[in-house]
Amino acid sequence: MAIGITLLALLLIGAPVAIALGTAGLIGLFSMGGWHFAELAPGKVFNGLNIFPFLAMPFFILAGEIMNHTGITSRLILLAEALVGHFRGGLAHSNMVASVFFSGITGAATADAAAFGRTLVPQMVAQGYSRPYACAVTAAGSIIGPTIPPSGLMVLYGSLMGVSIGGLFATGILPGLMICVVCMIIIAAFGKRKNLPKAEQRASLKRILRLTRESAFALVMPLLILGGIVSGIVTPTEAASVAVAYALIVGALIYRNLRWHDLFHMLVHTARISAVIYLIIGAATIFGWWLSFNQIPQAIAAGLLSLTSDPQMVLLMIIGFLLVVGMIMDINAMLIILGPVLVPLTQQIGMDPLHAGIVFVLALNISLMTPPVGACLFVLSSVTGERLENISRELMPFLLGEVALLLFFAFNPQITLFIPRLLGY
Repeated sequence: MAIGITLLALLLIGAPVAIALGTAGLIGLFSMGGWHFAELAPGKVFNGLNIFPFLAMPFFILAGEIMNHTGITSRLILLAEALVGHFRGGLAHSNMVASVFFSGITGAATADAAAFGRTLVPQMVAQGYSRPYACAVTAAGSIIGPTIPPSGLMVLYGSLMGVSIGGLFATGILPGLMICVVCMIIIAAFGKRKNLPKAEQRASLKRILRLTRESAFALVMPLLILGGIVSGIVTPTEAASVAVAYALIVGALIYRNLRWHDLFHMLVHTARISAVIYLIIGAATIFGWWLSFNQIPQAIAAGLLSLTSDPQMVLLMIIGFLLVVGMIMDINAMLIILGPVLVPLTQQIGMDPLHAGIVFVLALNISLMTPPVGACLFVLSSVTGERLENISRELMPFLLGEVALLLFFAFNPQITLFIPRLLGY
């Protein structure tokens, strides 16, 4: 109990997640066996990080950094606007479609939110959208990126839980596309009430074809990654390194706007992002080992199963628990700490590992846009200067729609697993 209070107290006072987890874990080890147990911490950290698929994360991050630098973001936005900009709320629809296109580049919600917060949000405000609404649309669409492959969160989940990363990538395609569709329906439904602007005329077919040709190199990247994994030609880690090589070729030889100086800064930024993730993983490994040693995951699972034996009710409680905890905790730390607790519970109620994986990923992604500590909300607030509460108010219809979509995929495994089954997973 004291360990949990220590962790919560450190998080509430604003301590970095890695520091909070590491401190709580070390206190837990010391309480179990003094310095002899505490001395096990470095080995636990190393073992927690010594997982080959973890190498995929910095490669995917670097590939996204390189593709962003080539100016592909503006090309994708122009293509999305040409396709759907003529509808009422055209730029809001374009934001969603661009998020689908952008998903193959970064695989991270906060990166998408930051990129669109600097580009699309000012455009939307200039065309007459309120800034809180423009930020809300961007936040709602930002979770498409880590749902459609490649996804850093799926790499982490698959590595930790022993689930096929390629299978998770395939499972994320349909939910990611459906998030886009649901959000566009919400935009259309409120379009007249909010008097959203629309373009005066459609883009010509010639313009659409030209923009498609200019954006083709970015659109091909997710197909290259997923195709290589599904066909068995490369592992997820190798696919990530292929993505970096592809991005370098596109930037240096196709667009010719990639310089050595720029590459150095991109490597530094990639190292910083990766280091933060790995620090959290390493610290959470200590805390997770303390949980396992004291059989706390088994106790929580037994407690939940004692409340009900109905698999659907158990699944509903898991989803509710993830969404509530996601309001106050970093999603990487959540996955590392709660994964060993809740994933065995999904196995006990007979869930397919891929089905359980996408439910976890969707719930964790949605928590990125839930107040009070949703990472995407903070990114958009810092980039645009808009207040968090204003963004949160406009975000509510999208949040409810995405939670409803999460429940749909959670309770319809045949639909959820259609694409991975089609691809042989």
